[in-house]
Amino acid sequence: MSQQSANTTDKQAMSALKQHGGTIVMVILLVLAGYFGWEYYQKNYAKVDTAAADMYTAIDDRSNALRVAQQNPDLDAAAKQSVANDEAALFADIDQLVAAHGDTVYAWQALMIKARQQTDANDLAGAVTTLNQATTISVIDEGLLAITKLRYAQAMLANGDADGALTVVNEPMPQAFEASRQELLGDIHVTKNQTEQAKQAYAAAWEALRERQENRAVLTLKLQSLGVEVAPIAPRTPVVATPSQPNTSDANAGDNITESGVDAQNDADANAQTADGS
Repeated sequence: MSQQSANTTDKQAMSALKQHGGTIVMVILLVLAGYFGWEYYQKNYAKVDTAAADMYTAIDDRSNALRVAQQNPDLDAAAKQSVANDEAALFADIDQLVAAHGDTVYAWQALMIKARQQTDANDLAGAVTTLNQATTISVIDEGLLAITKLRYAQAMLANGDADGALTVVNEPMPQAFEASRQELLGDIHVTKNQTEQAKQAYAAAWEALRERQENRAVLTLKLQSLGVEVAPIAPRTPVVATPSQPNTSDANAGDNITESGVDAQNDADANAQTADGS
């Protein structure tokens, strides 16, 4: 290669580098950012998650022990005071976890434990505050958020705030929670003496349950108390195949058995659809 050709090649390379150098540098920086970001997560947030998990495990164990103690009907005054002290210590641990790791799912789980304890103790105002706090945990998905909102609204309703509960229940939720949302709407309307709205909400909840073939005895009683009779939800009857003995003298017996099995399956499916009302 001549000196002139080499100079031309070098100039072309420099021109290309000037043109694309910024992109190359950006790609390198992104790769490095990803690598060092992962390293940083491993050294910091992974340890945080582990610490939060350990704190939550201790809280869960203490909560289970406390609930066992609270169910003892023969507690004397000293034992009751001891249980009260244990509950206060449990709440302190939960508050510490939330303060230190409030952006983790462990904080949400701990707050749900606290709300359950408060509800069991008839501290409804405390449960409302705790569940409201749980709705602010940013890392929970829409399913956990819906669960939290439903419990939050239930606590508000039990605490006498029907309007507040109605506002929360009317917030968007995944379709999977529609039956529970409608049932709670019915409860709210009953509290507000809005009978027709309650009937509509309970009926909507029943139809949502029918779609997934789930019975709720309590919802049945709620409907009946308002004079509403609904068709029972019949679960699909599983089709059990009954083995047949082939007729060895018939060369087409195997085909006949297969066709009979298909017919039986179709009949069973048709019967199940009729019973389901679909």
